[in-house]
Amino acid sequence: MTVRIAFVVYDGLTALDFVGAYDPITRVGTMGFREDVEWEVCGLSPTVTATGGLTFETTVTDEPLDGYDAVVVPGGIGTTLPDDDHPVVSWLRTAEDCRYKISVCTGSLLLAAAGLLDGRRATTHPSAYEALAERAAVTERRVVRDGDVITGGGVSSAVDVGLYFAELLTDAGTRDRIAEQMDYPHYRDDTGVS
Repeated sequence: MTVRIAFVVYDGLTALDFVGAYDPITRVGTMGFREDVEWEVCGLSPTVTATGGLTFETTVTDEPLDGYDAVVVPGGIGTTLPDDDHPVVSWLRTAEDCRYKISVCTGSLLLAAAGLLDGRRATTHPSAYEALAERAAVTERRVVRDGDVITGGGVSSAVDVGLYFAELLTDAGTRDRIAEQMDYPHYRDDTGVS
């Protein structure tokens, strides 16, 4: 069964939030562990600019997200909840029926504003705990899973989130092989996934 993943990008995202999760997740396919994993870089415009001026091109533009099995949302807009009618928030609502909603850093604030964290435990960058607490039960862990929602803490947790999801798609041994290929010795089974 094919797993379709949408990596969400938008103007003002934090590049490492995106790339840190993208790399280990896509290695599930590029390293040949599963041949049925597909991904797209999805945005509301053909090109987006991250903080610091780095640009990304989308492979899918201005399309609903409901056809994907997973959406991965980086942080970057800020440390306050965005308005409910922010274009990215409105777009993320189309991911409600996706099997997995995944965020890194303040991407959880976007999921929260879209109503996708209501009644859930979640984490975010420590500077945004207070803002996240308006819509979710903040858990101060590096990676938090609550049902179909997986959230990561600050920026560098993106790699841990990516490895955790890679394990969900495969197994712990595959996760370890990907981490070894990335020369990333920091992932631990007790990294805080709860």
